[in-house]
Amino acid sequence: MQTPENTLKKALQAGRVQHGIWLTSGTGVLAELAGNAGFDWCLIDGEHGPNTVSEMLPQLQALAISGTPPVIRIANAEAWMVKQALDLGCQTVLIPMVDDAQTAQAMARAMRYPPDGNRGMGAVLARATGWGAVTDYPQSANAEVCLLVQAESAQAIDNIDAIAAVDGVDGVFVGPADLSADMGYPGQPDHPEVEKAIDHLIARTVAAGKIAGIITFDESRFNEYAQKGVTFLGVGGDMAVLNGALRSLAKRAKA
Repeated sequence: MQTPENTLKKALQAGRVQHGIWLTSGTGVLAELAGNAGFDWCLIDGEHGPNTVSEMLPQLQALAISGTPPVIRIANAEAWMVKQALDLGCQTVLIPMVDDAQTAQAMARAMRYPPDGNRGMGAVLARATGWGAVTDYPQSANAEVCLLVQAESAQAIDNIDAIAAVDGVDGVFVGPADLSADMGYPGQPDHPEVEKAIDHLIARTVAAGKIAGIITFDESRFNEYAQKGVTFLGVGGDMAVLNGALRSLAKRAKA
């Protein structure tokens, strides 16, 4: 066996827009449904979804069957959380609340084995290596991991150039909800000042030659963000889609 190629990273670095969905249900069944739906990636949310490491595993297995690249968002910028996500076999990791270059550098090192980083060497016992079947994993894994960090605060706006310049940070993802709250406009991600900040974050990320990402549930904005340079584009969430579909069905049934 060989370390799998990170096809999502390859597509993003080639400038191809990749559309994906958030998975917050904590179930392998919905991961299987999403994986077979035609998305370019599916993100297992360990920050706001009820997804423990044990609950992430069957979702990764379900996505592997469909061939849809997985992404894991860990709960916090902690090296041990990065290590768990990578050892599970997920090659692309999204890290929330990265406000400065120092945090970004720490996460970049956590993603990679020495000499490029400080990731622990225990993957021989983990799914990432097929439990030891990928014998050259320590030598080949660094090239296939993909680190996306979230800019979602006023501090991150001030530090965006330094964050995007960090070697080992592959992309910057804008979190509109937290960004709007931190800027003093909670629940108003479409406020003009927030929109201005979002455009700035995207533009500076693209200027640095890094992957730019964002999530929006507004279908009318998909092309707009793509034209601004976003290639890692979140287009919805499993529970939001399911909730909307169920409520719509109930309403139609009673009409």
